[in-house]
Amino acid sequence: MFVVDDDAAALDSLVMLLKSDGLTPKGFISAHDFLATFDPEARGCVITDLRMPSMDGVELIKALKGVGCILPVIVITGHADVSRAVDAMKAGANDFLEKPYESEQILRAVRACLEDNDAAVDAEAARNRIQRRMDSLTARERQVLDLIMEGASNKVIAARLAISPRTVEIYRANVMSKMRADSLSELIRTTITAGAA
Repeated sequence: MFVVDDDAAALDSLVMLLKSDGLTPKGFISAHDFLATFDPEARGCVITDLRMPSMDGVELIKALKGVGCILPVIVITGHADVSRAVDAMKAGANDFLEKPYESEQILRAVRACLEDNDAAVDAEAARNRIQRRMDSLTARERQVLDLIMEGASNKVIAARLAISPRTVEIYRANVMSKMRADSLSELIRTTITAGAA
């Protein structure tokens, strides 16, 4: 849980509010200070002011996306900055709140982002597990998997790879086992999840 705001009073106020809700936020007076100590593997969410000197909220979002960060971002904006808030949403912000905002409004947004982050972390872990399984396939097993993903039958796979249908069955069984798939539909679904299809 990270708060980035160049207004020290606003930063302290938001950090106190989040602490009062049982969260453990860390406050930063600039985007550069935040990025200097930031761990891309961190969990939680980021709340950033839109207007800051040197690096604004939109630039911060782009920097986070650039290092593969999956933390949700809430942007705090003044009334005159709604068009810039749209830019922040396009850059990847999850939400934006206009000042002055109600305490419950920001806490609700934070809770939603924390749930989103948990789901994203779980999905990333699942993708990594599946990728490790994919990496365990031999080159030939990978060829068979690729052809299965194209919808090829054992007979077509055998012809394309110049091997016997019986050999294809053996490779296919190995692929199912290494990918820990109990059915063809599960194999296809997990391969798509890994982004390998």
